[in-house]
Amino acid sequence: MSEIVISEFMDETAIEHGFAGREVLYDPKLVDQPQRLAAALGDCRALVVRNRTQVRGELLAHAPHLRVVGRLGVGLDNIDLEACAARGIAVRPASGANDLAVAEYVLTAALMLLRRSWFASARVAEGAWPRMDLIGREGSGKRLGLVGFGAIARLTAVKAAALGFTVAAFDPYLADDHPAWGAAERRPLDELLETSDVISLHTPLTEGTRRMIDAAAIARMKPAAILINAARGGIVDEAALVAALRAGRLAGAALDVFEKEPVDATGGALFRGVPNLILTPHIAGVTEESNVRVSEVTARAVLAVLEA
Repeated sequence: MSEIVISEFMDETAIEHGFAGREVLYDPKLVDQPQRLAAALGDCRALVVRNRTQVRGELLAHAPHLRVVGRLGVGLDNIDLEACAARGIAVRPASGANDLAVAEYVLTAALMLLRRSWFASARVAEGAWPRMDLIGREGSGKRLGLVGFGAIARLTAVKAAALGFTVAAFDPYLADDHPAWGAAERRPLDELLETSDVISLHTPLTEGTRRMIDAAAIARMKPAAILINAARGGIVDEAALVAALRAGRLAGAALDVFEKEPVDATGGALFRGVPNLILTPHIAGVTEESNVRVSEVTARAVLAVLEA
């Protein structure tokens, strides 16, 4: 049996160096094999996951010796924090390690959708020359609205300002005198939605944020606006978003996260045939570089608990 179980992908060099001399079971397929995962947890003292492994009652019941859960990322909505606290299980996210990757994803998606030319390759290869159809817009001078103003959003704001965006943010939990407001105008949510050219979501998924971007919220946005969600699936009403894109009530959107992951046949049918919609498989925070950083930070945090 293994002291450390890793159920989703992790940088193998970080595993080799960070957990040297310890019994490790590393199998990214475990996330899709719940019976095997449960069976592997009998003597486990540390479990390392990303966002898909559900660390909750039934799974925790199979891990009587568990001392720490390492989260390869920052979102914790797949982990029952109360149950872990009740059992004295530490939870260690890799805070800050993938901020840069997500910020760059948001700006990349924004610029691609503003330019409207990212999907032209097939048409050009077929001999078309649709220049007039693909005249897009510049980011400079546009207004970026950030819903939530935590660490990732703040880094996004700094990089967006360097590109010429003006930046506004909504965050009811951030104090009025917090120094972060030096990088963005503080605005109420409704005003932010109504005045922004690009809207990027940076909130956790809670009962208060679930489907906060619904049909009514989308109706407040400019018809030329762009929506980006690289935060958590479930914050956006996906059906309402697709309906708005198809009807021309929104210029474009990028979704890196979904209500159900992986996207199944039903979700695929909903999104199919929407040319101004970019879909990516929850990879905003995953680059070659960030995967190394996240893996190293998580390995050190887990090891610190085991050696305490």
